[in-house]
Amino acid sequence: MPESLRETGIGGLAGTPTGQKLKEQILSKKTSGDGPAKYQSAYEIIGPVMVGPSSSHTAGAVRIGNIARQLLHENPLYVEFSLMGSFAETYQGHGTDLALLAGVMGLSTMDDDIPNAKKIAEQNGLQYKFTKRVLGSYHPNTVLVELEGRTRRVKILASSLGGGKVEVQELEGYPLKFSGERPTLVIRHNDRKGVIAELSGILYQKGFNIARMANERSKMNGPAITVCEIDNNIEENVLALLKKEIPIIDEIVLVQTK
Repeated sequence: MPESLRETGIGGLAGTPTGQKLKEQILSKKTSGDGPAKYQSAYEIIGPVMVGPSSSHTAGAVRIGNIARQLLHENPLYVEFSLMGSFAETYQGHGTDLALLAGVMGLSTMDDDIPNAKKIAEQNGLQYKFTKRVLGSYHPNTVLVELEGRTRRVKILASSLGGGKVEVQELEGYPLKFSGERPTLVIRHNDRKGVIAELSGILYQKGFNIARMANERSKMNGPAITVCEIDNNIEENVLALLKKEIPIIDEIVLVQTK
C-alpha cells in the first residue's frame, strides 16, 4: 500500500472523516482486563491487545507516556507533548493525544479509561499542552515528552515503531536508547572509573543477565546516566543493595512498558 494511505505512515486514511468516525466507534467499545498487552495469536503481532484504533498511534503512544510517568516517579502536574511527522498530522484522528495523556497518568494499553483521558486529567489537576515541532531525523511517529511533578521533571524523546513497540531515543538530552520491553534500570550517578564494572558485578552475583547497557555523561566526573536492560524481573531489595554498595548512585528507577 502506498505510504500516503498507510495508517502508520504519514497520515492517510486515519485522518479522513470516515477514519475519525471509525475511531469513535472503536473507542466506545469496552474491553476487559489490565496489565501489559500479550500476543495471543499471529494476528496480534501487528499490534498488541489494546483500546484504540492504531497500534502505532495509540498503543505505542500509551507506552511512551507510561515510560515518562515511570521515570518521573511521582504524580504529574504538567506535561507538554511536542509532536512531529505523522504524530503531528494525525494525533487527534488516531486518539494519540488521549493515548499520550493516558500513559503519563499510568494507564496501560488495555485500560478502558483511555478515551476519557482528558476528563481524568482535568479531575487530577494535570495540565497539558500539545504542539507540533520538527525534532530531527527520527521515525515519523516521534514525540518529545516534558513531564513535571511537584519535585521532579523528566524529558524523553521517543518513537512509536509500529505494532505497539516503542523506543526512547533520548533521555534528558542524552542519546540513550531503550524500549522498556525488558525490565530496565535507569540509573543516575556521578561519572567515576569502575562504576560500570561494580554495577554489572553486583547484578551478576545476584543472578541477573544484562541484555543491553548504555552510559552517557555530561563530562568527566560529572553527572551521568546508565541504562541497563536485564532479562528477568528484579526486586526492590536488589535496587536498594545497588544504591548501598555504590554510594555515588543518586537514583535508580525501574521501567517496563505496560
